[in-house]
Order: sequence, then C-alpha cells, then structure tokens
Amino acid sequence: MSKIESVRALEILDSRGFPTVSATVVLADGSEGSAGVPSGASTGEHEAVELRDGDKSRYLGKGVLKAVANVNGELAKAVKGLDAAEQSALDAKMIAADGTPNKGRLGANAILAVSLAAARAQAASAKLPLYAWIRKAYAAPAKDFVLPAPMLNVINGGKHADSGLDVQEFMIVPTEAGSFSDGLRAGAEIYQILKKALAELGMTTAVGDEGGFAPRLKTHAEALDVLTESIAKAGYAGKVRLALDCAASEYFKGGKYTLEGKALSSADIAKIYDAWAAKYGIISIEDPLAEDDWAGWKAMTGKLGERLRLIGDDLFVTNPVRLARGIKEQSANAILIKVNQIGSLTETVTAITDAQKAGFSTVISHRSGETEDAFIADLAVAVNAGAIKTGAPCRSERLAKYNRLLQIEAELGSKASYAGGAAFSPFLAVAFK
Repeated sequence: MSKIESVRALEILDSRGFPTVSATVVLADGSEGSAGVPSGASTGEHEAVELRDGDKSRYLGKGVLKAVANVNGELAKAVKGLDAAEQSALDAKMIAADGTPNKGRLGANAILAVSLAAARAQAASAKLPLYAWIRKAYAAPAKDFVLPAPMLNVINGGKHADSGLDVQEFMIVPTEAGSFSDGLRAGAEIYQILKKALAELGMTTAVGDEGGFAPRLKTHAEALDVLTESIAKAGYAGKVRLALDCAASEYFKGGKYTLEGKALSSADIAKIYDAWAAKYGIISIEDPLAEDDWAGWKAMTGKLGERLRLIGDDLFVTNPVRLARGIKEQSANAILIKVNQIGSLTETVTAITDAQKAGFSTVISHRSGETEDAFIADLAVAVNAGAIKTGAPCRSERLAKYNRLLQIEAELGSKASYAGGAAFSPFLAVAFK
C-alpha cells in the first residue's frame, strides 16, 4: 500500500522571493507528503545543477517551470508504482532517469523535491515521525537520539548581506546548555542584546537573508568584539561560543585571498584564523579556504585541526566522492550537509554516514533561500548529526526548523540528549553509524 500513486509539482517562492520547486507524492493508501526545495546564494562550483528556466521575461530568468514539468512528466512516470518504503531504490531510479553526473538534465531541484516528498509520504503511511522513518529507512543501528547544537548566524556578511564584511557568517553556538530548548533560548536572548548593542553603536539592525544583522563594521575584529560582549552581557560567557563561515571561495582570486583589502596566501590567512580562534574562543570555521585549494586545506587541518572544527561546505558539496578525497588527504575534519547540493535523500545520508565513519563531525544546513519546510530538522535528529545551521532566531522560514526541533525534543523526552559542545569534538558521543 506504500506504492506511489501520483506525483505533482508546483512553482513556489522561497524566502528571497525567487521561485523554487515544491512536490507532493501520494501513495496508494492515500498517504501523502510534500516538500519544498531550498536554494543557495553562495553556491559551490561543484554542486548538483539547480535547473532554472533562463526566461528573462519571468522572475529575471530564475523561473523553475522546466523543473516542475520534469517532475510532473518524466520523473512522475519513472517513480509511479515504486514502493516509497524503498527510498534508496526510488532515488536511484530518478538519478538513472536523469543520466548525467550532476543532475543537469532533469535538475537536482526536481529530483530532490520528489525524494523528500516521498520520504514524508512514507513516514505518514508508516505512522512514524519523519525523523524515525528516515532512521528506519537506512537501517541505522543507533537507538538513542541526539538533538543538534544550533549554530545561529547572527551577523551576516559576504553574499548574504551588504555589510562590507568579507566573512559570510558570524555564529553563536550554545555548547554548554543542558538541552536544545535551553540552548535555543540562550541564542535568542543574545540575539536581542546584540540588536540593542548594534543600535547603540549607530548601526542598522535590518537583517540579511538568514535573519542575522548586517552592520557596517570596519573590521572583522569589531564584529567578533560586539558578539563577545553581547554573550557576556546576556550572562552566557563561557557557555556560548563563536563560529565562522568564511565562504572563502568568494574572496579568492588569482591564487590569493583578499581579506580586509590585503592579499594573503593560504598560510597567511591560516595565521589570522588561528589568532581569531585564540582571542575569541572560536570553535568552528566553515570554508576557511577556497573550494579547490586542497593543499591549503590539508596544511590548515594539520595545523589547526586538533583545536578547531574545519568544516568543508564548498569543498565537499555533500558529495560522497569529494568527501572521500578529503578523508584520504585529511583535508578538513567536518562536513556541512545541504540536501540540495547533491539532490537526493539517499546521497545525502551516504555523505553523512561516510563522514561519521571517518570521525568527521557533521552539520546539517539550510540555504539562504529557504521555504517553511522543516525537513532538515528531522534529518538532523534522524542521523544524530550533532549540529545544525538554520540561521538567526528570526524570520519564519528559519524559525520553522528551530520550532520543529522543539517539538521533537518534547516528543522524545528522555530518549534524546543534547549534543552541545560534543558536536565539535573529534567524535560525537552517540554516532549514527
């Protein structure tokens, strides 16, 4: 009764006002599930293809009617009659139908919409919460659940805002909270105090794509200083730590990194990150180097990897093949997971399990263009990811994920623990595999 009866798709808008794909899968027993696909602004060169129409007369060329048509046509035909309980086989059928190495023909956004919607439909059919169904679908042995530490992006730079800061995200991480809800409360309280602090400095408190503030600060040190002061003022000194997403590919050109107007080598910039980490207690840096600077990544991990989580986002793009190279070369020690970078649930879980087996930390992430779909909250709990990035405690498309995690925490009760700072140690206490 879990065979797929029908699939339909729709062009909807994401949080930046651009089109994205939504799909609904209906099973033979009447169960159904829907999913909305996120979209990134700062995208890695090696990500799976997000199919756009290119018709400048609609949405500045960013329409997704082609992807929608592919769902309603070729993909619907390919999956009709398949058992939604066999998620791996379902995803494999769609990937084979596309026939390209990067999902460029049918679109990763089209394939992913069906993949996620099918998982939600099957969870409904099995009368299980989505996180429980995902764990069952991939036969994970872990019995207990871990609620992820939220990495709240409270100051935006790079492509996420016009603040003038090169570094894209300045995050606060409640490492010492007793529960997810306590950690989220700490983040929300600090966020409000930060808002007042920026206003007192004469800075704008308008927010960027991910809900963080975009103040016109002169240096990155100023951003780190005001964050440190806000954490202390809120009463969380030593309990909430800082993390960065540099998105360094955005300021890498001609073999050099340009940070605050200075041209730097990978070794030079590693020294700057090291100094920031020592002074401000930073525990994690995402994309500190460019996406193809493999030698720089290896050297930086060798130097800083025992003290910092060095997270590969653009470096790995949730791709098991690129991750395998990173594991072999000891480039990075953590991976950021974005479902739309790879384009199916099965490939996403493969990347997670491969990383965890190698001792890498895993962080589930949203995109700057989001929908109200909270799928990644369930995914983070299903795989005991340890940490999640889904923006500031602001904007409903970000809060949908945090609020879903609060619901899951209440539902699981004593069956779940909070990852906290363990997510940033070499091995998470309760691994998915």
